Amino acid sequence: MLSSLRTYNIHLRTRGLPFIYTRNFVSTSNGVKKRRRRSPKSSSDAPEHAADIVAPTTPPLVEDPQLAALLSQYSRLPALPPIGDWLSHFPSSSPVVRDRITIRDPASAIRVAHSFITSKKTSTGNPKVIIEAFPGPGALSRAFLTLPPSQLQKLIILEDYGPYLEYLRPLAHADPRVRVVPRSGFNWDTYSHLLETGDLDVDIAPWNTLHPELHFVTHIPQNTPGEQFVAQLFRCIPEKSWLFKYGRVPMSFILTDWVWRRSSAPPKSSDRCKLSVTAEAASQFFLSLPPEKLSYFDHFHPAALPVGQAVFRPQNRRRGNPFLAVNVLPHAEQVIEKGKMDQWDFILRRLFVLRSTPLCKAIGLLAPGAQVLLDVLTDKELPPEERVDIRTKIGHLTLSDWALIARAFDAWPFAPEDLNIDSFINYNRDQS
Repeated sequence: MLSSLRTYNIHLRTRGLPFIYTRNFVSTSNGVKKRRRRSPKSSSDAPEHAADIVAPTTPPLVEDPQLAALLSQYSRLPALPPIGDWLSHFPSSSPVVRDRITIRDPASAIRVAHSFITSKKTSTGNPKVIIEAFPGPGALSRAFLTLPPSQLQKLIILEDYGPYLEYLRPLAHADPRVRVVPRSGFNWDTYSHLLETGDLDVDIAPWNTLHPELHFVTHIPQNTPGEQFVAQLFRCIPEKSWLFKYGRVPMSFILTDWVWRRSSAPPKSSDRCKLSVTAEAASQFFLSLPPEKLSYFDHFHPAALPVGQAVFRPQNRRRGNPFLAVNVLPHAEQVIEKGKMDQWDFILRRLFVLRSTPLCKAIGLLAPGAQVLLDVLTDKELPPEERVDIRTKIGHLTLSDWALIARAFDAWPFAPEDLNIDSFINYNRDQS
């Protein structure tokens, strides 16, 4: 059986027609014209199909000598199945494979890995201890192993899906820097286990600098628990809980464009939400690679064209939606004080129910009598920068506005004590 990289190199030497995805566009002699189609009644009614046809791909020529050298190093690691055989080894009929989109292309995985670890903003000059969650069969894991010992001292891989473990465990035999832990990255207990076993052995670093060693990396599952997982990670930063008890640990995500838009939406954006405000308050975040470097059908699994029996999924969770590579750096100065995250979460969750309503009309959702907070927020004895325009719609409020609302809520003697905040996700899924 050919290795994935050998197959990749054969493609490099083969001339062939490039694959053109034609679900929405058709090629004509005059160029590309958009095909007229009737829009589905709603995003949740349009079908995605379960049966698959593999999309043929022609990898680009490797003209970068440095990338070619890294691909050669990648090829010496335990092989993954040839890309054309991934659907037979990891069928998308499995909910794990369907919901956990993973990068598959070796060159793209190398570019992503290096953009996470060696960029000017994430590099600390020290060899990294990377915790990688939801790695899939390990294309990105192998890409991390192309980093020299001066940049990577340990790679801790968290994976509990058997077919993926089959291709991850050989990495621990091939490179002594690898630890494969057969546990889910969703669970708190997994990270306590790393501490108990000694796999996670790093010092606590001062908060005024990035942690010199520790770095968390994950593919974000394309489902509701995955979206909740992102929100929980941002919530942990102000509380300095989870891995942030060790310091300002950078994070890197491969996630859908839809989750990225919700995380990074500015005031007045239609995507602005509770997650946007929390992420802005807790961190600086940015794309590590241009979006065009990670076109879905060339770089991710499952990358098959959908045909056959229809199944229904929301638009934002259908196969083929863009995926992005993102770096997240916790702020040195946190807007949300330690111990106040539950209050912020309560305020944001309640008020964003009426995102198009002015604050002066929506504030009553916080609790009976909360209208008295309007007097505090508009007190003319305060300097202008410490007042809020209560005519502003909820979705248009800035981070500074939210900080002033939270301050007034915290000082209010009759603020509710039961904030009903859910605990960290413990996601149990069908792995069949």
